Formats: sequence, structure tokens, C-alpha cells
Amino acid sequence: MSNPVDKKSAEEIKKALQNNNQAAAIAKVKECLEKAKNTPLNIAITGESGSGKSSFVNGFRGIDDSDDNAAPTGCVETTTQVAKYPHPSYPNVTLWDLPGVGTMKFQASQYLQYVGFQKYDFFIIISETRFRENDVMLAKEIQRLGKTFYFIRSKIDNDLQAMKRSKKNVNEEGILAQIRENCIGGFQNAGVSSPKVFLVSRFDLHLYDFPLLQQTLEKELPEHKRDILLFAMPNISLEVINKKKKVFQDQISTYAFISAGGAVIPLPGASVALDLTMLVMVTIQYITGFSLDEGSVKRLSTSCGVPLSDLKSVLTSPLALKKITPDLITKLLIGCTSTAAMLAAEEGLRFIPLIGTAVAATLSYKVTEKALQTFLDMIADDAQKVFRKALGLTTSV
Repeated sequence: MSNPVDKKSAEEIKKALQNNNQAAAIAKVKECLEKAKNTPLNIAITGESGSGKSSFVNGFRGIDDSDDNAAPTGCVETTTQVAKYPHPSYPNVTLWDLPGVGTMKFQASQYLQYVGFQKYDFFIIISETRFRENDVMLAKEIQRLGKTFYFIRSKIDNDLQAMKRSKKNVNEEGILAQIRENCIGGFQNAGVSSPKVFLVSRFDLHLYDFPLLQQTLEKELPEHKRDILLFAMPNISLEVINKKKKVFQDQISTYAFISAGGAVIPLPGASVALDLTMLVMVTIQYITGFSLDEGSVKRLSTSCGVPLSDLKSVLTSPLALKKITPDLITKLLIGCTSTAAMLAAEEGLRFIPLIGTAVAATLSYKVTEKALQTFLDMIADDAQKVFRKALGLTTSV
């Protein structure tokens, strides 16, 4: 997993600490954390008019079609220009709702030039039925230009419901496999190599192939963009929540190492100031990544139809839906007796030459490591509870 603090930045932080330049060290830590959050990811959504492009844009961003910031949806073509839709929590993750291919009087190559194909990391082509001629032409041109496309067969729940109305015994898995194979075979017969096809329901992203789409994107994106995609993804499964936790968990040792470096500065309060700044910013990343800020929970309530009060009722950590401040983090640290004792010991030991600074650094490492692990456990646990509540689940899935 990617690390928010690379070797060069770590050396700069270390040098600033050695020079007793606490402000520079804190500024560099902030810069690294912001850079990790603001990694750009541009996703192009295209397809025939009425295929469900705009609904997919909204669902991917975790917002309801009726939201003020939603892409407009309708039975007729609502997109005539390239429309930009930033993620509400990760604004550098942008979904671009492109005009329907069939509505433009261009060849596929001209269409891609018109929409500015160079800026997109990958394309998602959406169709509500089988793939169309325009989809094939577009897919071939995207591949010719060295980009990747993923084909989404949308509104798959409607197809299954129609089948169930017309037949008594419906093998759902068999139908899905047949639809998937027909799409893949059709693309291959038309000369499209290695097509990646996913069956998706906009209103039930946790079902069908959306989790597989998430896994595929995670594997195929460049390493520095994988984490930002994962965090921007809605919590569609407990597996996604656990993956987010694993990424955050792998980064804890880096923050603890920085904290240990701050502990060797023979300046009253220097280590505490550095640690609090870092703990606040990292905890905010946890809250945002697990969608437990006020705005995200409200959007989830609207999109899943579960009252906001019901979602809030399962939250147990003192961090969810809170404004994360140094005062709040300090109270939580003091509330833990062992952590408070280590903090006090660290501050005293830092002024004992040689041996004292080494011990203080070790204590500072342990305090930061323990605090972040505790905060992460609490927030991830709340994310799982909210996910289960939103889906009406009472037991582990």
C-alpha cells in the first residue's frame, strides 16, 4: 500500500526536527497528508443516451439523484456537454459525465477528441441493454489510443425482475452469467480485445458486479491512485471497509516514527504539538475515508431510505460525526490512563541527556501508535455498524 510520507519527505521532516524547527516539520507533515488526499483521479462515464450514466455518477459518489449536487437524470438525454462532478469528500476524484455517444454527430475518434480523452485515467461505457454499435466503435478507439475501458451493463435488476415475472423458476446466477458472456463475446467478435464487463444496479451497488468492478480498478490503477479510489468508493461491503482499514493501518508506523523524531527535541511542548497536529489530521482522514462525517451520513440516509436518527443510533465512538480538534484528541488521550502516563513520562525524559531522549522517543512512538490504532479501530467498527444498519442487517455478513 502507498505511504503518505515518502523517503524524501521523511528526511525533510527529520532534518527540521534536528534543527529544532518544529513549525517546518509540522508544515511538511500537513503537506504530505494533504497530498495523499488530493491525488487526482479522473473517470470518464459515457454511453448511449438513457443508459443510466448520470445515475451511475451519483451512485459512485454516494449521493441520491435528488441531491443538489447530483448529475441530472431523466428518460431523455440530459447531458449535451461534458459535465464535471467532483466527489463530495475527495474533490480531486472527479467523474466526468460525457454526452451520449449516439447524440453526437462525430465518429468515435472525433468524439474522444471533443471530450478531451487525454485527461481521463480510464473510461466506463454504460449500456442499459446489450452493447450497441457506438459502444463497440468507442471501445476500439479507446484501446487504440492506449486507454482502458470498462463496460457496465446497467439496470440489471430490471432485467432480472422482468425474467421473474415471465418465468416461474429463474436461475438468477445462470441469467447473469449468460448476459455477461453475451456481452464479452459480442465485443470480442467485433474486434475488441479483452473486454471487461460488469453487471450493475445503480440502486444496489453492493449486489451483482460492482464489488468486482472495485476490485478490478484497484488492481489495474497505478499504485499512487489505488488508495484514493478505495477511499472515494462508497462502503458497498464489509470487505471494502476492511480494505480501507488495512491501508490506514499500514501507515500508522510512519506516523509513529515521525512522532518519535519529535520527542528528541529539547524544547517544552514540541513533541506534543507535533503529535497533536498529526493525530488530528490523520483522524480526520479516518472519518472521511470511512464516510462518518455529518455530510456523508446524511447522504447515506437519503440514498438508502433509512432515517438519519437510525444510522446515528448505532454510532458508539466519540469521534464519529464530531469536529476533530486538538482539544478532543487531548481529552481522549488523557482519558486513557496508560497513554496519559506515557505522555507525562515522555515530557520529563526528553530533558535527560542521551538516555532520556532515546527513551522519550520510544514512548512517543508507542503513544502515537496506540492512539491511532485505537482511533482506527473505533471508527472502522462504527463504519461496519452503519453499513449493516443501512442494509437492514443485524448480523455479520
